Amino acid sequence: MINQKSLLKALSSYGNEGPFDHCVIDNFFQRKVALQLENEFPNFNSDKWHKYNNAIEVKKVCNNWNVFPKVTYQAFSYLNSTDFLNLLRSVIFKNKKLYSDIGLNGGGWHIHKQGGKLNTHLDYSLHPKLGLQRKLNIIIYLNSNWKEEWDGNLGLWSNESSKKPGKLAKQIVPKFNRAILFDTTQNSWHGLPNPLKCPKNEFRKSIAVYYLCEPPSKIDKRGKALFAPTDDQANNKDVLELIKKRSNTKTAGSTYS
Repeated sequence: MINQKSLLKALSSYGNEGPFDHCVIDNFFQRKVALQLENEFPNFNSDKWHKYNNAIEVKKVCNNWNVFPKVTYQAFSYLNSTDFLNLLRSVIFKNKKLYSDIGLNGGGWHIHKQGGKLNTHLDYSLHPKLGLQRKLNIIIYLNSNWKEEWDGNLGLWSNESSKKPGKLAKQIVPKFNRAILFDTTQNSWHGLPNPLKCPKNEFRKSIAVYYLCEPPSKIDKRGKALFAPTDDQANNKDVLELIKKRSNTKTAGSTYS
């Protein structure tokens, strides 16, 4: 299903570049599998999607195993398997036990249309149901017609504080069948805050899976993502209040659209 040689080669460079530990894996899936996964994405207007439409995130997601077609189901099953976890641990986390999140909390299918965006953010810290720390994030891009001039690059920011990103340090082009694996515990600010410029009939598609570990004794227990305002939102009281509500498990649901 995956190109193991490509994965192992990329993992050998994991942590060699900043602003936080990560690596980029090109040709992640076997090409036939990647094309099948792209084709299995639902239509953007399908009722399978859960919509986010507010000042800090414009996207749709689905993490419902019951609606995943055959190859998508197999892909998520493999990415959550002991075999894949052991492959990761064999190279980059030899002394740390990793756990999959078969509930795909925050993961699954992700899709953005023209104008879609995702403000720079930190992912949730403590899983709201399992009590484990979110440790790793893998995102695989599945848009074979994507053009770099449409924006949509995943930005990686340095850290100024636990509540504010620093400078944009790196951009990852969402090339077809490219994956990025990164540590989410290092104040790992990331996102795509600029609205997409793709044509109306093109979409930025990706699948995402997260991996968990035992939490340290001192940990931010935040169970939702923490977003940062864009420069033009920095003094917008409504946006700042939205960010506050979005980061709280009790109030996040009221902010999605």
